[in-house]
Amino acid sequence: MTGEVLAPLRARYAYWLGLDRDEVLLDRDEAAEDIRALQLILRMERDEPPSWHTALALAATASAAVCLDPRAEPEGEWYEAVRDYCAGHIRKVTRRARGAQWEATADLPGVTFAEGITQVRALVPGRVRELDKRVSKLQVGGTDVEPDLPVGQPAGICLEIWLPPEPVMTLGKAMAQTGHAGMIAAALLAMDQDRLERWASNGLSASVRRATSAQWADLIGAVAEDGSAWTGQHLLAVRDAGFTEVAPGTVTVIARADW
Repeated sequence: MTGEVLAPLRARYAYWLGLDRDEVLLDRDEAAEDIRALQLILRMERDEPPSWHTALALAATASAAVCLDPRAEPEGEWYEAVRDYCAGHIRKVTRRARGAQWEATADLPGVTFAEGITQVRALVPGRVRELDKRVSKLQVGGTDVEPDLPVGQPAGICLEIWLPPEPVMTLGKAMAQTGHAGMIAAALLAMDQDRLERWASNGLSASVRRATSAQWADLIGAVAEDGSAWTGQHLLAVRDAGFTEVAPGTVTVIARADW
């Protein structure tokens, strides 16, 4: 495991974190034919809704796993697709599927993670205009469930992720944000292969909580705009481009990889 394919994301992280609102608006523009995205698919059966907390954690794990898969290493069959994605904006789209829809996407390139009744699939990223019809027909709206009680902290090493108390995002939007956190964590940890291997040996595990107002204020205060909080406290932040639900430049997630 090297995570070499994540190098462009790692190089861009501090720059992107320091952009102001107007700069975010300028930075996010892309020609339609160049837009790439990683598709997250959440299994949502009518009679068995997924766990809110578990879905968010699995989105982080699955997004990191796609980029750290051996097939995403140089000479691997996913390398070019993941490399080109990491070199640009790391857009993610969360879709919902059930029954035959879910099964139809099982053989598409990607990874699937399950915990209890909750299942999340992360597909190898690609151009949005070239999206497989089995995926494009899946709905983006309606990917929301009521938050359940927090699940227990996973045993061993895990990426700790906090969502802000405000703005409250839909589950689908929040999954995209925790997915970003998983990818950024993998990119930064790739500079320390021992720490990356230790996380991988525990399944790239993650846990997610909604922070209290006081906790969020402390976390925001600790995250420096130049990315130095990673060096000092192993904290990272996700800032959203603001296409949906939140304003451009909003910090949507803060995560810690402290092991």
